[in-house]
Order: sequence, then structure tokens, then C-alpha cells
Amino acid sequence: MQYRRSDFDVTNTVQVSSADAVRRSVTELFRQTWPHYAFDRIDVAFRDFERLFNGQFPGYYGCDTVYHDLQHSLDGTLAVARLVASYERTHPAEERLGPERAVVAVVTALFHDAGYIRQTDDQTHRNGAEFTLNHVSRSADFIGRYLPTIGMAEWVPVATKIVHFTGYEVQFDQIRLDDPRDRKIGHLVGTGDLIAQMSDRCYLEKCRDRLYPEFVLGGVALARDAEGRTVVRYKSGLDVLRQTPMFMKEVRRTRLDGEFEGAWRYLEVLFNGRNPYMEAIQRNMDYLDEVLRTGGWPMLRRDPPCFTWERNPVQNIRSLVLSRLKVAWTSKP
Repeated sequence: MQYRRSDFDVTNTVQVSSADAVRRSVTELFRQTWPHYAFDRIDVAFRDFERLFNGQFPGYYGCDTVYHDLQHSLDGTLAVARLVASYERTHPAEERLGPERAVVAVVTALFHDAGYIRQTDDQTHRNGAEFTLNHVSRSADFIGRYLPTIGMAEWVPVATKIVHFTGYEVQFDQIRLDDPRDRKIGHLVGTGDLIAQMSDRCYLEKCRDRLYPEFVLGGVALARDAEGRTVVRYKSGLDVLRQTPMFMKEVRRTRLDGEFEGAWRYLEVLFNGRNPYMEAIQRNMDYLDEVLRTGGWPMLRRDPPCFTWERNPVQNIRSLVLSRLKVAWTSKP
């Protein structure tokens, strides 16, 4: 088996740092599933996604978040497309989603983290990670404005709700959808977002080196209580990893096997009874368990590329984090 590359999907066949490569894979899969449907809007959405993340979309800077970068969204979108096609092949006609909903799922997945991207008239924020706590609502706003531009205005009420299955801003029981097929799209989008990132070859290093800085800038790692005192949720990138096993168990219980009803199992129809995503997740967790058991932090030595519009995104966000931490620990409540 060929050595898996850091910017390729779990099958090591699709370069998920390339919008064009993922677009080709998605459209090929969908054309096999719905051979008589034109997927032109998917082509347009992928082009606009690339423009948005690369700083070429009117009114927006490019992506500058180092964990939630271009590869993160493309990897998740590929997983969502595979889940949609798998669902379609394993359910009776009356429960199938159809090609129109498949397009909605892919477009929502592509832009589910658009809320991290700063607008050019925003002179207050210095990095998109500062929107961590409300980025999904911002993504919903972007999707609501974007869908009419590709002839999908009628799907705005659905897409702006199902994107919340990727976040924590709205409780699942508060997401109201009239058609159970629309809710299923939300489950598939939420599942794809989770399993793609957790199966990433460099997931552990990215949590340590890239997610933690986003947590700092986003007010997750350090927060203020009602009395104005600093509350520390994550002391460092290593602390993020120490808490990852518990996070994984909770995600599996409440999301993947809970609200999302084990949707990850649909993928087995595409992979001859296997599930490469769940297998890769388990390998990551087994490796993390060994690191935690032995204290062998040097075992986490991968330094994957980062796909943002900035030249030195990791160094830039680290500088912002150091400044933020200095302010946090020197300011008085």
C-alpha cells in the first residue's frame, strides 16, 4: 500500500488540498448515482469556494485559520458526497434524497466554515479564529446570501439550518425542518465534517499545533467567568490532546451514533464492507493512547502543509496567540 500523503483523503486517492481534484471526485460519484442530472452548480460552487478561501471573493479576505483551512473543508465535502451517494444506494425510493438535495449537501459542506473568513470592511478582527464561537451562524448568513446567486434560493431556509449540525451554537432539538429528508442531509453534513477531520493523517498534530491557537483567539481556551476571572479550559496544545479521548467518546455518543443515527455506516456500501474513515479514526486514537500512556510527545512529529491565503499562516497565528495570552494573564478582572 502506498504511504498515505498528508493532503490526501483516507483512501490516498484524492488530493483534498485541491478544489479541482475534489470537485472531479464528487461530480464523478454523483453522475454515477444520478446519470441524467446536470451538476453544473456544483462546478460553480467549487470555483467560488476556491475564490473565497484564496482571497479572491468580493468583500472578503481569504482563509487565515490554520486548523479550519481549505483542506479541512474540502476533505469534509468529499466525505459528505460519499455519505450522500451511499445513503442513496441503501434506501428505498421514497426515502432517497435525490440529486437536488445532494447539491444542497455539497454546497453546505463547502461553505460550512465560511463564517471564519473575515470581511474586508471588518477592521476589528485580526484572524478568523476570533469568530470561533459564532462562526456557524456567520456561515449560515453567507450560505443564505450565496445560494440565490447559483439559482438555489428556494433552498435557503433548509441550508441555513442544516449547517448548524456542524456546530454547537444551536441545540439539535431546536433545528426545525419539515421534511425528514432535509434533516437527514444535516446528519450527513455533520457526520462528514467530523469523520473527515478526525481521520486526517495529521489530526493529532493539527489539534496540538493549530486547533489550540484557534481556541485561544476564539475565546475557548481561556474565558472569563461572571466575576471576570480567567477560566482555563485548555492550558496548551498538549492539553487539547489530553482531553481528546474524552471528546472523541462524547462525539461518538451524542453526535455520530446519537443525533446522526450512525450515518457513518452507510459508507460501507462504497468500500466493500469496510469503512476507511472509522478505521483511520481508530488508528489515530490508538496512537494517541500510546502517546499519553508513555508520555512520548516526540512521537507526534508531522508538520503538514497549511492551506490558507497567507504566506506564513502558522507563524502569524502563533504571534497573535502570544499577544493574546500576554494580555489575558496580565489584565486584571
